[in-house]
Amino acid sequence: MLFVGTFIVVVLLLFLIPGPAVFLTISQTIKGGKKNGIVTGLGIAVGDLLHTCASVLGLSAILMTSALAFEIVKYLGAAYLIYLGISTLIDKSKKVEKPIGKNVKTNGSFHQALLIELLNPKTSLFFLAFLPQFVQNNSTPVTIQLLLLGLTFVLMSIIYTTILVFLTSTLGNKLIIKSTQSTKWLEKVVGIVYIGLGLKLALQTQE
Repeated sequence: MLFVGTFIVVVLLLFLIPGPAVFLTISQTIKGGKKNGIVTGLGIAVGDLLHTCASVLGLSAILMTSALAFEIVKYLGAAYLIYLGISTLIDKSKKVEKPIGKNVKTNGSFHQALLIELLNPKTSLFFLAFLPQFVQNNSTPVTIQLLLLGLTFVLMSIIYTTILVFLTSTLGNKLIIKSTQSTKWLEKVVGIVYIGLGLKLALQTQE
């Protein structure tokens, strides 16, 4: 199963490139601790799983061929990211004295990560273009192969984000990121990056 090994290696290399999912996992871990970070990673994984199912069912093909569908999903995703950024800037400016890791709802983190992953059309197009490259011409149905590849990606994503959570938690404690002033500036950076990601997504083209 050489193609499976190649697939795993390629995915690992892709994980080394920081993206919205990586940043979201790190920021949520710093804000709410390990549990919050792990739940965020699960939200991202579920989003990837749904994208995999959509690709297998051919729904992603609609995004690739329909400019209107692409634009609708793109702007919804961009608007949500910008909303998160503005909310973070406003919220933490009023709650600077609130310590990290307190009163953070993991359900909210899960839904937030899920929506960010689902509302990025590039993720859907990625699965549509990436997974078929590793499909083999053998007795195994293409649909089954695509599902197995997608599930492998999702499992690797969960493992990766979990490792990232523990590393972030450890480094966070060593660097003492729990001071009020550090929290204030960290949240400002988080908000700005969210807005930047939203603007970047809004400027993306279908090609």
